[in-house]
Amino acid sequence: MSEYWSEKEDNQSIDSITSVLSEWSDNIFFDGLGGRRKKAAFTVILVSTVTITLHLISWGYWLILLLSAIVLMRLANLILAEPEELPQPLAESELAAAPFVSLLIAAKNEEAVIANLVKMLLQLNYPQDKYEIWVVDDQSSDRTGLILDQIAQQSPQLKVLHRLPGAGGGKSGALNQVLPRCRGEIIGVFDADAQVSPDLLLYVTSMFKTESIGAVQVRKSITNAEFNFWTQGQDTEMVLDSYLQQQRIAVGGMGELRGNGQFVRRSALESCGGWNEETITDDLDLTIRLHLEQWDIGFLPYPAVGEEGVTSAIALWHQRNRWAEGGYQRYLDYWRFLASKRLSLAKKLDLMLFFGFQYLLPTAAIPDLMMVILRHRPPIFAPLSTLLISMSCWSMLWGLIRIRRQQQPVTFSFLMAITWQIYKGMIYMLHWLIVMPSTIMRMSIRPKRLKWVKTIHQGI
Repeated sequence: MSEYWSEKEDNQSIDSITSVLSEWSDNIFFDGLGGRRKKAAFTVILVSTVTITLHLISWGYWLILLLSAIVLMRLANLILAEPEELPQPLAESELAAAPFVSLLIAAKNEEAVIANLVKMLLQLNYPQDKYEIWVVDDQSSDRTGLILDQIAQQSPQLKVLHRLPGAGGGKSGALNQVLPRCRGEIIGVFDADAQVSPDLLLYVTSMFKTESIGAVQVRKSITNAEFNFWTQGQDTEMVLDSYLQQQRIAVGGMGELRGNGQFVRRSALESCGGWNEETITDDLDLTIRLHLEQWDIGFLPYPAVGEEGVTSAIALWHQRNRWAEGGYQRYLDYWRFLASKRLSLAKKLDLMLFFGFQYLLPTAAIPDLMMVILRHRPPIFAPLSTLLISMSCWSMLWGLIRIRRQQQPVTFSFLMAITWQIYKGMIYMLHWLIVMPSTIMRMSIRPKRLKWVKTIHQGI
């Protein structure tokens, strides 16, 4: 099935993100999704001022030690938490009542990988009358549209929508356009390079039995992990993220969406206005809005969804700058709501901890280093940085053990292999120390501009 959108056609069945935010801000002044440049500049100034002040006051280091002790207690709680048990897949007797699932892919110039993904999705171990596949050909200039049309002629389960020239909104715009045509109670989203296990839907739909679950993120793995240093690092990074996701959820914190392999309950998606077309990372933005609407996000560690890692430092730099900017955008856009009663105390504490570690601490590293050079003193944030490094190593270690012990016993050679992988992974992760501060600096000085940049997939 192949269709074209009409630019004049209005099929929206849900409120837009703008109307949802307006409803949220009835009693709170909200300046919209604009103003990011000023907020970013304020963040840079605030972080720099606090860092310099801590260096200048005599008790600044003791204050950081106290903060580190508090953070250490929180991290200990995180580490000791028991993660949720792996869900059991739907039994054959449950398939008759299984939810209908719509699987969405926004594809732009994906001729190298799109056929492989569609064929995998057509062969899922799930009743064929219980799921559908929608692929949005987002104005591709290669053979993507032709390939999809040819498959659709042989497979009625596949439906293809070709976006007209001028259609905007990036990936979010493509998903919002196709959403009114979908029938699914559960909406799954994949990148065009995804590789999926045949039993994936049996596990995912089982998790949605819990009514408070508004979305589920499937663990991601790198399919070309052995290609070079950069892909190996990305694979280890996914392991770290997997461990932290499970532990954060275990202590009542915030599960997060990661784009590829994300599943959202339709009613939850509609409650927060669909995908935000004013952000460059739709998954991170949707994460915040789902939690603000009191939905939980679950995490499925097995089976994983594979994706192709970028293979060069330049491609990684562009990708991670986009991720960092989108991550900052969600805090700049929703900070007033994050401080409100819409989030539980556990989620607020979780958000503060990881915002500090992932965004503020790397940003503070620049003024901290400047003061070290000028005053010839140790870095003021050394205790917190030590905790961050230690937590990263721990997360990689136990993340690797959880994943690999399903395939082989834990032996001395096994531990030596993952120790070497952790060492390389920590070196790889240093790129965030450059990406984070440079991103917020760029956001604070350049005019507001949205640019969706796709990752090139080569099918390797």
